[in-house]
Amino acid sequence: MKLTDVQKHLNAKYLCLDGSDPEISCCMAADMMSDVLAYAEAGALLITGLISSQSVRTADVSDAAAVIYIRGKRPDEKTIKLAEDLNLPLLTTDECMFDACGVLYKAGLKGVC
Repeated sequence: MKLTDVQKHLNAKYLCLDGSDPEISCCMAADMMSDVLAYAEAGALLITGLISSQSVRTADVSDAAAVIYIRGKRPDEKTIKLAEDLNLPLLTTDECMFDACGVLYKAGLKGVC
């Protein structure tokens, strides 16, 4: 699934975009970044409510394709700038984590187990 497909399924808004439309291989949803680091797969979409720069750093280290923030959350401009510098797309959706995961699962995206 392409990132633009994810954006459409979740009615998400881009906070920053590197101009590409990466292929999303799977999805991981967590607020504990230690869980993300323990189970990450390259090319995954990170769904989180954690809007600190830690979410961007973790996504970068784990080679995630993009980060989507839930419940309409938006990180500060410093965190968005960090994502831009790392060429990491950021999005936000009004969906809660459970619903966002359910929508993407129904659309065919599988989780990281």
